[in-house]
This record gives sequence, C-alpha cells and structure tokens, in this order.
Amino acid sequence: MNTSVTQNSIVRKTFETNSSLAGLALRVPAGIIFAAHGAQKLFGAFGGYGLEGTGQWMASIGLEPGYLMALAAGSAEFFGGIALLLGLLTRPAAVVLAVTMLVAILSVHIQNGLFMSNNGYEFGLSLLAISVALVFHGAGAVSVDRVISGRLGNPRQNQHAAAALAR
Repeated sequence: MNTSVTQNSIVRKTFETNSSLAGLALRVPAGIIFAAHGAQKLFGAFGGYGLEGTGQWMASIGLEPGYLMALAAGSAEFFGGIALLLGLLTRPAAVVLAVTMLVAILSVHIQNGLFMSNNGYEFGLSLLAISVALVFHGAGAVSVDRVISGRLGNPRQNQHAAAALAR
C-alpha cells in the first residue's frame, strides 16, 4: 500500500465536511464555552484560578501532577474552543475535547448525580455530546475545514464555502 495515498486520505478525511449549518450551530456556542473555561484554567480569566490554582485543585482531587493536568485540560479547552469557533481541524479538536469532558465527568462530577445544582455531570455531558457529534459530522458550512477540503480535491465544495463565507 502506498503510504503517500494513505496519508492523503487521512488528511482529506480530517478536513472533510458538508454544507450543513448544523456543524456551525454546534461549533459556535461550544467553542465559546470551551475557550472561556480554558482561559479560566490557563490565564485566570473570567474569575478562574489560573494554572497554579487549578493545578492545586486538580492535585487535591487526585489528578496528578496537578499543574500538568491543569495545563492539559486548559489547553484542550482553550485551543480546542478556538479551533471549533474557526471550524479548523474540527474533528481532531472535538476528539480531544470529548476526552477532556469524559475525564471531567468521571473524576469530578459523576458522584454528584446528573444535575448541575449539585455539581453534577449534566453540563459536561452536554459538551461531551456536542463534541462527539462534531467528530462524526465535521465542521459544516462556514468553516476553515470546508475551504481546505475544497482545495484538497473538491473544487465545488470550495465554491460553496467561499459563497457561504461571503454572506
């Protein structure tokens, strides 16, 4: 098997998407939420505790080394959120965000039950569901992925993306 052909298929599949607005409707609110939560962990923005404080908290619940775990979770959320907003590398970003949400649900929220009023997992579960949907669906219309996908081998797709971005 030709590795060049295989690599080209993987790259195409990574960026492949359709013209549906569903991806956009999922990406924008999730991207804002993830980026804001990541900024809390990384920079202390929006009332967050920054890397040091978040790292200490993560260590206190058994996620060691706390600083590294805070860096990983904060980076996944912040940069993954930005990627979702742009619709750039949506599938890989969504995979990383889904894993991040799964860890948050299982290590922090599951023992509190479903509801947010008890610090439960319903919010994390919602973000997990959105992330998984984006893994399967892709970025959709009005995304950098759609433009790149068109340039990689589907010129018609690129024309539709350019028209959508121009609206």
